[in-house]
Amino acid sequence: MDLSPTPAQDTFRRELREWLRANLPWEYGVGLPPRFTELDEEVAFLRAWQAKLAAGRWVGVAWPEEHGGRGTGPAEHYIVQEELARARAPELVGRIGINLAGPTLLAHGSEEQKERWLTPILAADDLWCQLFSEPGAGSDLASVSTAATRTDGGWVLNGQKVWTSYAQFADWGICLARTDPDAPKHKGISYLVVDMRAPGVEVRPLVQLTGEAEFNEVFLTDVFVPGDQLVGGLNEGWRVANATLSHERGINPRQLVIHSQLLEELLRLAAQSGAYDDWRLQQRLMEAYVEVRLFQLHNWRTLSRLEKGAEPGPEGSTLKLYWSEMSKRLHDTALAVLGPAAPLWKGAGDNPGDGRWQRSWLYYQAASIFAGTNEIQRNIVGERVLGLPR
Repeated sequence: MDLSPTPAQDTFRRELREWLRANLPWEYGVGLPPRFTELDEEVAFLRAWQAKLAAGRWVGVAWPEEHGGRGTGPAEHYIVQEELARARAPELVGRIGINLAGPTLLAHGSEEQKERWLTPILAADDLWCQLFSEPGAGSDLASVSTAATRTDGGWVLNGQKVWTSYAQFADWGICLARTDPDAPKHKGISYLVVDMRAPGVEVRPLVQLTGEAEFNEVFLTDVFVPGDQLVGGLNEGWRVANATLSHERGINPRQLVIHSQLLEELLRLAAQSGAYDDWRLQQRLMEAYVEVRLFQLHNWRTLSRLEKGAEPGPEGSTLKLYWSEMSKRLHDTALAVLGPAAPLWKGAGDNPGDGRWQRSWLYYQAASIFAGTNEIQRNIVGERVLGLPR
């Protein structure tokens, strides 16, 4: 690992910090996003913010210049995430496109596909979703049963997807579908791009523990997908999907941004509430601080691999496993610091954060499930990293 920034990277960081000070919608490093009563209002706000960030060329900085990026390395992309966290900036609503679909298209898409889809991702002109999980194929993703049947000019899709973030706002979806039902399950899958406004696409929001409906079911009924929306070759979907999953489970700047901000808020709350006077809470707060810093170091290790031209690899499962369990411990500590206010919700009196901590605790109970369950991550680490028998 080499953690020493170059002079150019130091300059890059200073320029971004200055831009954020001048352009944030609230005070740098202090303000918080507004509370929205409706998800569509929040998405509209975040789209406007991402467009502003993209206009300053701070989105997708590692992408090639011809596709709207700056042609930098992975380190600069990571610097952007660190600085967004430090500034307490809004997160990017187009993160599926930026972090998953975009890198996969860059690696496996045709030149026509890159030209068509990449640039609109950066300014959130187009939002993307991930049509991978199904009711019978979540952790065992290769068991997808959504069928893509050959027809004139393309394929006809039939099936159901689930846990699809922001599907109700998405313009495009990256979809795994079975194009050869007779092939072994890893061999008969293709990677298709679906127009989320096409006839036959039905999105049904799923209400979560938080009372929000960020996730969705997506029903695909005789949905036509043109032939030029196949990515990476017929029946090559599992290979292409692993590129997507390695980005999802590998270096995770989004979760680092969120948990760095949560840690800062938690320590501030503890200082205000007198929680530091309790030696047991002192120990738990120290553990939260150390674990978030370890998360940062894990990210840097993966970043060092990327800087040397290596792929994230199956070791990304170790990082996903680590941060998901770390997050649950941090949120349990947060509720312990809240003490008698822990059971309260938004609008209740004497509730520090006005329900933000309780909402975050509920949301991150799913951390050990989304992006691959912890059980599956342990299998990947055991079999593909440590070489243990199945």
